[in-house]
Amino acid sequence: MRWLRLAFGVIFMVQAIQMHDALIGLIAGFFLITAISNIGCCGAGRCAAPRQQAMKDEIEEITFEEIKNK
Repeated sequence: MRWLRLAFGVIFMVQAIQMHDALIGLIAGFFLITAISNIGCCGAGRCAAPRQQAMKDEIEEITFEEIKNK
């Protein structure tokens, strides 16, 4: 997804320069900044997939409590 945003940013930037259009330039800047800083549209990496956490060697024991209906 990061490469796609970078490609859109470059394409929009070229179009903004050729057409002398500031709005397309702002859109290109948005795509380029999100691609370079690797943030999503929600900001601060909230749209990014979570990174994998290292597996623990210890197995946590689970205790269960039986609940009876009255």
